[in-house]
Amino acid sequence: MVKRYGNLWERVVSIENITQAYHESRKGKTSKPGVRQVDEDPSTYILEIQRLLVTKEYRSGAYREFQIHERGKDRLVYDVDYFPHRIVHWALMLVIRPILMDSIGDHSYAAMQGRGSHQALTKLRGYLRKDPEGTRFCFKMDVRKFFPSIDKDLMMEKLERKIKDPDVLWLCREIIYGYPGPGLPIGNYTSQYFANYYLASIDRHMKQVMHCKHYLRYMDDIIVLGKSKSWLRRVKKRMDQLLAENGLTMKSNWQIFPVESRGVDFVGYRTFHDFCLVRTRNKNKMKRAMKRLEAKLDAGHDLDEHDLGCLASWSGILGWCDSWRLAKKTTRRVKRKQEAKNWMKSPRHQRSVPSSS
Repeated sequence: MVKRYGNLWERVVSIENITQAYHESRKGKTSKPGVRQVDEDPSTYILEIQRLLVTKEYRSGAYREFQIHERGKDRLVYDVDYFPHRIVHWALMLVIRPILMDSIGDHSYAAMQGRGSHQALTKLRGYLRKDPEGTRFCFKMDVRKFFPSIDKDLMMEKLERKIKDPDVLWLCREIIYGYPGPGLPIGNYTSQYFANYYLASIDRHMKQVMHCKHYLRYMDDIIVLGKSKSWLRRVKKRMDQLLAENGLTMKSNWQIFPVESRGVDFVGYRTFHDFCLVRTRNKNKMKRAMKRLEAKLDAGHDLDEHDLGCLASWSGILGWCDSWRLAKKTTRRVKRKQEAKNWMKSPRHQRSVPSSS
């Protein structure tokens, strides 16, 4: 029987919890006007948030819509005001996040604390390296329009199976139904965990009933590895049924293929049994970025803060795969030129240059 949690509300509305939510929600956003406004007198805003929650006067805010280009896709993201909405979302999740995580298995990644793309890549490489025979074939799929397709009523039903505190459920309901569009909004801190929890029952079924030993999910991108195509076709058929039961559909570009012939394209890398490469699209993007930085250095200009961040980011990405030759021709070459330029400008070098008489 699933354990249900109660007596959570006092923790959610405590000054200590809301204060922590304020500190967590402002990280990386201290230059934004809304954050700066609250920073001028945080205690007043924290007390007001507590009052709004205790009296149930809190109402989910209006959403601003904007588009981002991420991983080759255009996505609509929805944003709410920092005060009080982002702080309220954090105050709720600081309390119920461990409860939801208890039902989200260690095979699920993306948008969760300590669970990013590199952790998913490490897990995948471990599967392929430790069991080559059991990972000969791959079933790869993702959910069509996942966030907008989430059923709000079913989302609440799933939360009610885990949480029995009526006040906490009221706040969850206010946040979920306060969004006027279909499903959940990409951009809410709560949406990340709610969406992962929404698919947790499918994960459990695939692991426990279908016995998918090598199963990985990165939000709605799912990888299942197996020893035969026929078994993976049965997995695909059952996955279709489970998604339909949750109001979701599989994208038509699902694939079942041999791993060794093309590698598993997942979280930005192509992974084989014995080695791992950066995804071709990302590799080409990185090469263009490094050419730009190299041309800037060749022209005698310094790399600015954005350029240095770009160089560090791509160096880190290449560090997670087998990319010695690629790095030598790109990131390491830019670093060498940058170091040479810094050396030429250093006082030590200037002292070593003989002065002209």
